Amino acid sequence: MSQEIFNALARVIDPELRLPITELGMVGETNLSDGRAHAVIKLTVVGCPAANKIEADAIAALESVPGASSASVTMTVMSPEERAQLTEKLRGGKPPRANPFDETTLTRVLLIGSGKGGVGKSSLTANLAVALATAGKRVGLIDADIFGFSIPGQLGLGSAGNTVKPTRIDDMIIPPVAYGVKVISIGMFLDSNQPVAWRGPMLHRAVAQFLTDVHWGDLDFLLVDLPPGTGDIAISLGQLLPSAKTVVVTTPQVAAAEVAERSGSVGLQTGQKVLGVIENLSWLEQSDGSRLELFGSGGGAAVAARLTALQGGEPVPVLGQIPISVALREGSDAGEPVVVGSPDDAAALAIVAISEALASTPQGLAGKRLRLNL
Repeated sequence: MSQEIFNALARVIDPELRLPITELGMVGETNLSDGRAHAVIKLTVVGCPAANKIEADAIAALESVPGASSASVTMTVMSPEERAQLTEKLRGGKPPRANPFDETTLTRVLLIGSGKGGVGKSSLTANLAVALATAGKRVGLIDADIFGFSIPGQLGLGSAGNTVKPTRIDDMIIPPVAYGVKVISIGMFLDSNQPVAWRGPMLHRAVAQFLTDVHWGDLDFLLVDLPPGTGDIAISLGQLLPSAKTVVVTTPQVAAAEVAERSGSVGLQTGQKVLGVIENLSWLEQSDGSRLELFGSGGGAAVAARLTALQGGEPVPVLGQIPISVALREGSDAGEPVVVGSPDDAAALAIVAISEALASTPQGLAGKRLRLNL
């Protein structure tokens, strides 16, 4: 392969793996003859959903090669041996089905939970993930609400039974990417909108596979949308993600705040510190500029104070207050996060401010076992 062709194809990024196709072993024979640049592109699997994008980008790259007046590609598929080499490369020397987010991880893992449903936790999680990705962070998002999954639809990846499916490379799952966020959800593996009726062991296995079987790559942030309450999944993830921190979502209502406190408490029991509290549905902005507090006030501050006491006095701040927003609701229904579709909306601005606060929080390395190659 000539250096000019290599340099051109190195600019072609696999949309799912987020690496140049030259690094992934996806480029076969190439040549430049009579002004025509040609390359063989080897897809990871038959029916790769990114095939058209890769083909178009490869042709455009080849057309930029000095001396090329036209370009063409031949699309083929990797051999089993080539796929095995690729999966080994992607694992970075780790054994199959290893948990990349154990106590040594440098990824900031946030468990976003609430004591009860209906407080807007999933919408906030989806928008926080997109806001972080928009700011240049490498972000993964696990929809761990097995029974009430909604993240795929909120990020435009389809509704239940009709979601974008992950690509499988042998026993490795490649998560779909939406708005720069790598996403996985049980909804991506279902062929209909039938309910998921699983008990504890199956739930634990599902969330464990989201960590060990999915190729996440290097992430700055992993956000986990927990199911409401303090059940099996929250406990399992607390055990599987020892370095995670909890973010509790509540509303201003006193009754909701009392329930939300339990969500943070279960994290403390499994070893996760509480990073902060987000108060959603805080008020409705009126045309005259006044605020109508439909659900009361003070819930977020009350939860933060109680969790501070439970955390031995270590401060649990209110990370932000999100006003009631029609744009936020409409964006969630349409699969377009408000931070992208209506960035000037008051809710979007509040969410972005929270994401900036999260991104600026120092990452402590105390107590971590660092992997050093000496």
